[in-house]
Amino acid sequence: MRWQRRAVVSLAAGWLSLGLLAGAVQPSTAHAADIRVVTSGGFSAAYDQLVPLYEQATGHKVITARGASMGNAQDAIPSRLARGEQFDIVILADAGLEQLIAEGKVQQGSRVDLARSMIGMSVRKGIPKPDISSVEALKQTLLDAKSIAYSASASGTYLASELFPRLGVAEQIKDKATRILSERVGAVVLRGDAEIGFQQVSELLPFKELEFVGPLPDEVQQRVFFSAGIAAAAAEPDVARHFIRFLASAAAAPLVRSTGMEPAAAR
Repeated sequence: MRWQRRAVVSLAAGWLSLGLLAGAVQPSTAHAADIRVVTSGGFSAAYDQLVPLYEQATGHKVITARGASMGNAQDAIPSRLARGEQFDIVILADAGLEQLIAEGKVQQGSRVDLARSMIGMSVRKGIPKPDISSVEALKQTLLDAKSIAYSASASGTYLASELFPRLGVAEQIKDKATRILSERVGAVVLRGDAEIGFQQVSELLPFKELEFVGPLPDEVQQRVFFSAGIAAAAAEPDVARHFIRFLASAAAAPLVRSTGMEPAAAR
């Protein structure tokens, strides 16, 4: 699979001129609206580039808050909604979205899959590149590493509760593996606070100062959909649906793919 990020400038030249975008997202309302979104990090690399294009084409304004898909950190999406913060759209890992739908915080039937992501690993440039090309190699890399960082959100939950026990290394690495709250794992590795770091590929690739080692082996990979839903208390539900349709559209797919994710529109 391809993991190199393409230049957004070249993508724009090929398919994302403002004229094409405007044709793809005809404004759905007569007024310019504020769309309040809370998003987790997995879809952020694509989201941050798509938002200004949508705003230019429609006149709507997107106001963004951020937090993890899961967990009890103060800025995690479940925590934000539990204390009554108001949004029109939530974007997070599919399991987290389904939980919010079950709790009545997101509208039933509003889920739209945007893209599928996989877990990868990065290290600082200049150190020997660890081998994670096979399950046995990954296991040995975990045992050899001096320190390990992993996300407190969907990918980290999978690693800590499923993968590490499955590999038989949970006890051996528990004192050197750190769950990272309210921060990108790449930032922790870049500072030198962890030797190796695991997170969604789309969250690791923006750290150009790091060496992206690659995705987890297929046999132990977790493929997670990042999905959008309409908040139960949405003030602008119609405009929110329109924005979600654009994020999930074939027009947005090449840019989503450039960030290391598989667009849902490509399925």
